[in-house]
Amino acid sequence: MKVIGVIIFTALVLTAFLMNLFGLMRLYPIYITSPLLFLVIFFTIKSLFHRKKFKGFKSYH
Repeated sequence: MKVIGVIIFTALVLTAFLMNLFGLMRLYPIYITSPLLFLVIFFTIKSLFHRKKFKGFKSYH
């Protein structure tokens, strides 16, 4: 599952990067493509390095 995720996120990052290049050439609005590139990179890093963390024991008092 992790390999498929890496492939999908790599494709998303490359697509967002190309759209950002088109934005720099003024084919797309740059105020749409820059946040899109940021969000794709952010969610890629967040999902690839997500770990299950111990959140403590729950008390039922």
